Amino acid sequence: MLNNKVVFITGGARGIGYGIARAVLEAGARVAIGDLDEQALTAARDSLLAEASVADNTVYAIVVDVADEPSVETALSAARSHFGFLNGLVNNAGVIRLGADLGASTKDWQVQMEVNVIGTHNCCRSFAEMLIDAGKPGAIVNIASNCGKVGYPNMAGYNASKAAVINLTRSLSAELSGHDINVNAICPGGVYTPMLVEVARSIGERTGEQAEELLKTMVPGQLGRHVEPLEIGRVAAFLLSDHANIIRGQSINADGGDTPY
Repeated sequence: MLNNKVVFITGGARGIGYGIARAVLEAGARVAIGDLDEQALTAARDSLLAEASVADNTVYAIVVDVADEPSVETALSAARSHFGFLNGLVNNAGVIRLGADLGASTKDWQVQMEVNVIGTHNCCRSFAEMLIDAGKPGAIVNIASNCGKVGYPNMAGYNASKAAVINLTRSLSAELSGHDINVNAICPGGVYTPMLVEVARSIGERTGEQAEELLKTMVPGQLGRHVEPLEIGRVAAFLLSDHANIIRGQSINADGGDTPY
């Protein structure tokens, strides 16, 4: 499905980003993973090579701060130099600050907007400019969240940032369609990741409940289990492929049926 394609994934060292990297490799692409944590990047690259049984030059890892434009430009240029070209981008890097909005600081809001929204925009713009300069088509997948549609309590800043990613996706899809760059988003929910574990821990601290027991309840009702990162990755792989050319500007729920719109 993705043979002869190269995909850059932000936040690729763990969680959903790692699952996406696995799925993209599974679909036949080569992968560049970017993350702030260099040690985690190295471990992720080694694990991906072992799990996918691919050549060393199939997976490229580079440190990137998506909220910093020069860092994004440097990382994308380095990945392009390594592989010769890039076809796809997945904006997965994100942060969350939990707590009631009445007690939230401006700094908490700023960091979520800087990483989740501005960081996504930085990567989209730099990647699109690279493709347009080369006269090449491509695809972008933004990892939003069902939080951006539902609006869960005690994460107002995160909800708002993911709603912004959904709207940004629609806007960029319209703007970049003339350059044959397809833009869509995925709205996961109930995915078993370190972020979900942190959400359970935070709720437990406020309510006195056990985080492990709370985590067991954070599953899509229709599915009856957590969504796995690899499952989100396979949706992303499809949206990056030529098979998804008729799907444009959409924010697709991947939450086991929890969000009906």
